[in-house]
Amino acid sequence: MGIYSRYIGPKLVSCLCSMDDITAERERVIPLASGVVLEIGMGPGLNLSLYNPLAVTKVIGVDPNEAFLHLGEARRRKSRVPLEILHAPAEALPLTDCTVDTAVITYTLCSVDDPDRALREVRRVLKPDGRVLFLEHGLSPEEHVARWQRRLNPIWRSLAVGCNLTRPVAELFQRTGFSIQEMEEYYLGGAPRVLGFHCRGIAQVS
Repeated sequence: MGIYSRYIGPKLVSCLCSMDDITAERERVIPLASGVVLEIGMGPGLNLSLYNPLAVTKVIGVDPNEAFLHLGEARRRKSRVPLEILHAPAEALPLTDCTVDTAVITYTLCSVDDPDRALREVRRVLKPDGRVLFLEHGLSPEEHVARWQRRLNPIWRSLAVGCNLTRPVAELFQRTGFSIQEMEEYYLGGAPRVLGFHCRGIAQVS
């Protein structure tokens, strides 16, 4: 891991993901979590302060990236909910089947190595009545925007430490055995359209 990907890139991504507009989006999703919660891509812990301690039994934060986890040390110390950190990729969750009530996926499908495999793992560990709360940016359905996303993706992926602009969020859930219960697709105000196409919603195992 080079200097940029170890020190500079994670700080840049963390700053972008903690902007006021992004935090406001998180505030619409995270308080809905309950029971035993799995958060893939825990990273700097930007969701931690938003969990409802009266509804959440425990948060299991999974992330393989030490550089991102390091940025969240102070937030983890202040966590209002019991917290367990697992140093593991989302594609190979060290958890037993059917043990999670809520999975939280925010700005993570863009950067996991294999989003299909990661979502199948999430599906495996969810209880039959469990649900996924998701907030992601991804591939726009508008072809003129998507065209630019594909052009810029190699540059953006290098700059943002593995983040992709071209992941089709709804399609990923549907083809890995989830049914989408609620979803809103929109462009985040103030963001360039190539970066700002968002999907926010709730999915359950089909």
